[in-house]
Amino acid sequence: MSTNKPRVIKEFEKLDEDTQQQIKLAYPNGFAGHLVYYTNKDGLKVSALPFETDDRYYLVKMTLAQAKEIVREDEDYDDRGNLKSSAKEEYTEKYSDLDHMADYVADDSSSADDDDDDDGMDDLGMGDDQDDDMED
Repeated sequence: MSTNKPRVIKEFEKLDEDTQQQIKLAYPNGFAGHLVYYTNKDGLKVSALPFETDDRYYLVKMTLAQAKEIVREDEDYDDRGNLKSSAKEEYTEKYSDLDHMADYVADDSSSADDDDDDDGMDDLGMGDDQDDDMED
């Protein structure tokens, strides 16, 4: 992360549609496993999803429960919490010219299409709600 970039702390729903789509492309298997935890200015432990663009570093405020809910309710994700191929193709084409997206797409070596093994675990992490009560 570049220290010269402005830091933006914002809720997912308040981000513009392009940024939301880029985040979905960056996290095609959902957000829950990528949350970071930090102490805010009021001394409360909060969680957020990190996302870096060419000119900003975002901390997208969300609890574990919110991360699961966003994916569960979003039509771009399937029932297992993976970005649908159609959405992934659309967003890859739309944002392929952005330098910061190349890093995210290159890091996605395990796509939803390649995940044929079913280990009995819920991809949305529905069985592990211990951090759901975290403050915003």
